[in-house]
Amino acid sequence: MKVHEKIAVVTGATGGIGFQVAKRLGRDGYTVILTGIEDEAGAEKVKELAAEGIKAEYYSFDVTNEEAVSSNIKKIGDKYSKIDVIVNNAGGLGGRSRFEEMTTGFYRSVMALNLDSVFFVSRAAIPYLKKGENPSIINYTSNAAWNAGGPGAGVYATAKAGVHAITRALAKDLAEYGIRVNAVSPGTIDTPFHAQIKATKPELFASWKNSVLLGRLGNPEEVASVVSFLASMDASFITAETIQVGGGQALGI
Repeated sequence: MKVHEKIAVVTGATGGIGFQVAKRLGRDGYTVILTGIEDEAGAEKVKELAAEGIKAEYYSFDVTNEEAVSSNIKKIGDKYSKIDVIVNNAGGLGGRSRFEEMTTGFYRSVMALNLDSVFFVSRAAIPYLKKGENPSIINYTSNAAWNAGGPGAGVYATAKAGVHAITRALAKDLAEYGIRVNAVSPGTIDTPFHAQIKATKPELFASWKNSVLLGRLGNPEEVASVVSFLASMDASFITAETIQVGGGQALGI
Protein backbone atom coordinates (compact mmCIF):
# COMPACT_ATOMS: atom_id res chain seq x y z
CA MET A 1 0.00 0.00 0.00
CA LYS A 2 1.19 3.49 -0.83
CA VAL A 3 1.78 5.63 2.25
CA HIS A 4 -0.91 8.15 1.29
CA GLU A 5 -3.32 5.73 -0.39
CA LYS A 6 -6.89 6.48 0.65
CA ILE A 7 -9.30 3.56 1.08
CA ALA A 8 -13.07 3.84 0.67
CA VAL A 9 -15.54 0.98 1.07
CA VAL A 10 -18.94 1.37 -0.61
CA THR A 11 -21.57 -1.27 0.11
CA GLY A 12 -24.14 -2.22 -2.51
CA ALA A 13 -21.98 -0.64 -5.19
CA THR A 14 -22.65 -2.81 -8.25
CA GLY A 15 -25.11 -0.31 -9.75
CA GLY A 16 -27.28 2.75 -9.25
CA ILE A 17 -26.25 5.38 -6.74
CA GLY A 18 -23.67 3.11 -5.09
CA PHE A 19 -21.65 2.70 -8.25
CA GLN A 20 -21.70 6.42 -9.01
CA VAL A 21 -20.49 7.07 -5.47
CA ALA A 22 -17.65 4.58 -5.96
CA LYS A 23 -16.74 6.18 -9.27
CA ARG A 24 -16.73 9.68 -7.77
CA LEU A 25 -14.57 8.63 -4.82
CA GLY A 26 -12.24 6.88 -7.25
CA ARG A 27 -11.91 10.12 -9.20
CA ASP A 28 -11.21 11.84 -5.89
CA GLY A 29 -8.17 9.61 -5.50
CA TYR A 30 -9.48 6.79 -3.34
CA THR A 31 -8.86 3.12 -3.89
CA VAL A 32 -12.48 1.97 -3.85
CA ILE A 33 -13.74 -1.32 -2.51
CA LEU A 34 -17.11 -2.23 -3.99
CA THR A 35 -19.26 -4.76 -2.15
CA GLY A 36 -22.42 -6.53 -3.25
CA ILE A 37 -24.08 -9.84 -4.03
CA GLU A 38 -24.20 -9.55 -7.83
CA ASP A 39 -20.78 -10.95 -8.63
CA GLU A 40 -20.94 -10.63 -12.41
CA ALA A 41 -21.94 -6.97 -12.17
CA GLY A 42 -19.25 -6.40 -9.54
CA ALA A 43 -16.53 -7.74 -11.85
CA GLU A 44 -17.81 -5.59 -14.72
CA LYS A 45 -17.87 -2.45 -12.58
CA VAL A 46 -14.29 -3.01 -11.41
CA LYS A 47 -13.22 -3.26 -15.07
CA GLU A 48 -15.14 -0.09 -15.89
CA LEU A 49 -13.39 1.78 -13.10
CA ALA A 50 -10.00 0.37 -14.08
CA ALA A 51 -10.54 1.72 -17.60
CA GLU A 52 -10.73 5.18 -16.01
CA GLY A 53 -7.51 4.58 -14.10
CA ILE A 54 -9.32 4.01 -10.81
CA LYS A 55 -7.97 1.31 -8.51
CA ALA A 56 -10.91 -0.84 -7.42
CA GLU A 57 -11.72 -4.23 -5.94
CA TYR A 58 -14.93 -6.17 -5.47
CA TYR A 59 -15.84 -8.17 -2.38
CA SER A 60 -18.88 -10.44 -2.48
CA PHE A 61 -20.94 -10.57 0.69
CA ASP A 62 -24.43 -9.95 2.01
CA VAL A 63 -24.55 -6.94 4.35
CA THR A 64 -27.29 -8.61 6.41
CA ASN A 65 -24.98 -11.54 7.25
CA GLU A 66 -23.10 -10.58 10.41
CA GLU A 67 -20.31 -13.13 10.03
CA ALA A 68 -19.76 -12.36 6.34
CA VAL A 69 -19.60 -8.62 7.06
CA SER A 70 -17.15 -9.03 9.92
CA SER A 71 -14.80 -11.36 8.05
CA ASN A 72 -14.76 -9.34 4.82
CA ILE A 73 -14.31 -5.94 6.46
CA LYS A 74 -11.45 -7.51 8.44
CA LYS A 75 -9.87 -8.78 5.19
CA ILE A 76 -10.09 -5.31 3.66
CA GLY A 77 -8.81 -3.55 6.79
CA ASP A 78 -5.95 -5.97 7.26
CA LYS A 79 -4.93 -5.74 3.61
CA TYR A 80 -4.68 -1.96 3.63
CA SER A 81 -3.91 -1.51 7.36
CA LYS A 82 -6.71 1.08 7.58
CA ILE A 83 -10.00 2.28 6.12
CA ASP A 84 -10.62 5.97 5.53
CA VAL A 85 -14.25 6.05 4.43
CA ILE A 86 -17.22 3.74 4.84
CA VAL A 87 -20.29 4.42 2.70
CA ASN A 88 -23.24 2.38 3.90
CA ASN A 89 -25.08 2.55 0.59
CA ALA A 90 -26.75 -0.88 0.63
CA GLY A 91 -30.46 -0.79 1.40
CA GLY A 92 -33.86 -0.85 -0.22
CA LEU A 93 -37.61 -0.99 0.14
CA GLY A 94 -37.66 -4.78 0.16
CA GLY A 95 -41.30 -4.87 -0.94
CA ARG A 96 -44.48 -3.38 0.52
CA SER A 97 -46.70 -4.63 3.32
CA ARG A 98 -49.23 -3.05 5.66
CA PHE A 99 -48.52 -3.81 9.32
CA GLU A 100 -51.69 -5.88 9.85
CA GLU A 101 -50.63 -8.41 7.21
CA MET A 102 -46.88 -8.05 7.73
CA THR A 103 -45.00 -11.22 8.56
CA THR A 104 -42.26 -11.16 11.13
CA GLY A 105 -39.89 -12.44 8.46
CA PHE A 106 -40.64 -9.49 6.17
CA TYR A 107 -40.25 -7.02 9.04
CA ARG A 108 -36.90 -8.48 10.02
CA SER A 109 -35.60 -8.66 6.44
CA VAL A 110 -36.30 -4.96 5.78
CA MET A 111 -34.81 -3.91 9.12
CA ALA A 112 -31.77 -6.11 8.46
CA LEU A 113 -31.11 -4.69 5.01
CA ASN A 114 -31.45 -1.05 6.02
CA LEU A 115 -30.45 -0.84 9.69
CA ASP A 116 -28.62 -3.99 10.81
CA SER A 117 -26.29 -3.60 7.84
CA VAL A 118 -25.20 -0.14 9.00
CA PHE A 119 -24.45 -1.52 12.46
CA PHE A 120 -22.59 -4.60 11.20
CA VAL A 121 -20.41 -2.73 8.69
CA SER A 122 -19.68 0.25 10.93
CA ARG A 123 -18.81 -1.88 13.96
CA ALA A 124 -16.42 -4.03 11.93
CA ALA A 125 -14.77 -0.99 10.36
CA ILE A 126 -14.20 1.11 13.49
CA PRO A 127 -10.78 -0.39 14.39
CA TYR A 128 -9.55 0.39 10.87
CA LEU A 129 -11.18 3.83 10.71
CA LYS A 130 -9.22 4.73 13.84
CA LYS A 131 -6.09 4.32 11.70
CA GLY A 132 -7.53 6.29 8.78
CA GLU A 133 -6.92 9.79 7.46
CA ASN A 134 -9.88 12.15 7.99
CA PRO A 135 -11.97 9.03 8.67
CA SER A 136 -15.72 9.07 8.26
CA ILE A 137 -18.85 6.98 7.90
CA ILE A 138 -21.60 8.09 5.53
CA ASN A 139 -25.04 6.49 5.84
CA TYR A 140 -28.24 6.76 3.80
CA THR A 141 -31.54 7.72 5.30
CA SER A 142 -34.72 8.81 3.49
CA ASN A 143 -37.64 11.25 3.48
CA ALA A 144 -39.58 8.25 4.74
CA ALA A 145 -37.74 8.58 8.06
CA TRP A 146 -39.66 11.84 8.61
CA ASN A 147 -42.97 11.26 6.81
CA ALA A 148 -43.32 7.53 7.65
CA GLY A 149 -43.32 6.49 3.97
CA GLY A 150 -46.07 5.62 1.52
CA PRO A 151 -48.59 2.78 1.76
CA GLY A 152 -46.88 -0.44 2.73
CA ALA A 153 -43.52 1.24 3.32
CA GLY A 154 -43.92 1.73 7.06
CA VAL A 155 -41.22 -0.70 8.13
CA TYR A 156 -38.81 0.79 5.57
CA ALA A 157 -39.53 4.21 7.09
CA THR A 158 -38.96 2.78 10.56
CA ALA A 159 -35.60 1.34 9.52
CA LYS A 160 -34.51 4.63 7.92
CA ALA A 161 -35.52 6.55 11.05
CA GLY A 162 -33.22 4.15 12.85
CA VAL A 163 -30.42 5.02 10.41
CA HIS A 164 -30.96 8.72 11.19
CA ALA A 165 -30.62 7.96 14.92
CA ILE A 166 -27.66 5.59 14.64
CA THR A 167 -25.83 8.18 12.52
CA ARG A 168 -26.05 10.68 15.36
CA ALA A 169 -25.31 8.03 17.99
CA LEU A 170 -22.20 6.83 16.12
CA ALA A 171 -21.07 10.44 15.75
CA LYS A 172 -21.23 10.84 19.52
CA ASP A 173 -19.53 7.51 20.12
CA LEU A 174 -16.65 8.07 17.70
CA ALA A 175 -15.93 11.79 18.02
CA GLU A 176 -13.09 11.16 20.47
CA TYR A 177 -11.28 9.26 17.71
CA GLY A 178 -11.79 11.99 15.12
CA ILE A 179 -14.17 9.77 13.15
CA ARG A 180 -17.01 11.79 11.62
CA VAL A 181 -20.41 10.22 10.92
CA ASN A 182 -22.98 11.81 8.62
CA ALA A 183 -25.85 10.79 6.35
CA VAL A 184 -27.40 11.74 3.06
CA SER A 185 -31.13 11.54 2.43
CA PRO A 186 -31.73 11.13 -1.31
CA GLY A 187 -35.08 12.15 -2.73
CA THR A 188 -36.46 10.48 -5.86
CA ILE A 189 -33.40 9.69 -7.96
CA ASP A 190 -33.71 8.50 -11.57
CA THR A 191 -31.98 5.10 -11.39
CA PRO A 192 -32.66 1.57 -12.69
CA PHE A 193 -34.42 1.04 -9.34
CA HIS A 194 -37.44 2.75 -10.93
CA ALA A 195 -37.09 1.12 -14.37
CA GLN A 196 -40.22 -1.03 -14.09
CA ILE A 197 -42.53 1.85 -13.19
CA LYS A 198 -40.84 4.06 -15.77
CA ALA A 199 -41.59 1.45 -18.45
CA THR A 200 -45.06 0.33 -17.37
CA LYS A 201 -46.50 3.52 -15.87
CA PRO A 202 -44.70 6.44 -17.53
CA GLU A 203 -47.40 8.94 -16.52
CA LEU A 204 -46.97 8.03 -12.86
CA PHE A 205 -43.20 8.21 -13.13
CA ALA A 206 -43.40 11.62 -14.82
CA SER A 207 -45.75 12.90 -12.10
CA TRP A 208 -43.20 12.30 -9.36
CA LYS A 209 -41.36 15.47 -10.28
CA ASN A 210 -44.43 17.44 -9.23
CA SER A 211 -43.54 16.81 -5.59
CA VAL A 212 -40.03 18.23 -6.08
CA LEU A 213 -39.49 21.94 -5.53
CA LEU A 214 -36.94 22.11 -8.35
CA GLY A 215 -39.37 20.38 -10.72
CA ARG A 216 -37.25 17.38 -11.71
CA LEU A 217 -35.86 14.12 -10.40
CA GLY A 218 -32.29 13.83 -9.23
CA ASN A 219 -29.51 11.79 -10.77
CA PRO A 220 -27.06 9.47 -9.00
CA GLU A 221 -24.12 11.80 -9.68
CA GLU A 222 -25.81 14.50 -7.61
CA VAL A 223 -25.92 12.19 -4.60
CA ALA A 224 -22.32 11.12 -5.26
CA SER A 225 -21.13 14.72 -5.20
CA VAL A 226 -22.57 15.23 -1.70
CA VAL A 227 -20.99 11.99 -0.46
CA SER A 228 -17.70 13.18 -1.97
CA PHE A 229 -18.00 16.43 -0.04
CA LEU A 230 -18.81 14.70 3.25
CA ALA A 231 -15.78 12.43 2.84
CA SER A 232 -13.46 15.34 2.08
CA MET A 233 -11.46 17.71 4.25
CA ASP A 234 -13.91 20.43 3.19
CA ALA A 235 -16.34 18.74 5.59
CA SER A 236 -13.79 18.24 8.37
CA PHE A 237 -15.96 20.06 10.95
CA ILE A 238 -19.22 18.37 9.99
CA THR A 239 -20.52 15.39 11.94
CA ALA A 240 -23.91 14.05 13.10
CA GLU A 241 -25.63 15.76 10.17
CA THR A 242 -28.08 14.54 7.53
CA ILE A 243 -28.09 16.33 4.18
CA GLN A 244 -31.25 16.20 2.09
CA VAL A 245 -30.43 15.58 -1.60
CA GLY A 246 -33.90 15.87 -3.04
CA GLY A 247 -34.42 19.19 -4.77
CA GLY A 248 -36.69 20.39 -1.96
CA GLN A 249 -38.85 17.26 -2.02
CA ALA A 250 -38.73 17.04 1.78
CA LEU A 251 -40.91 20.15 2.00
CA GLY A 252 -43.80 18.08 0.66
CA ILE A 253 -45.16 20.58 -1.84
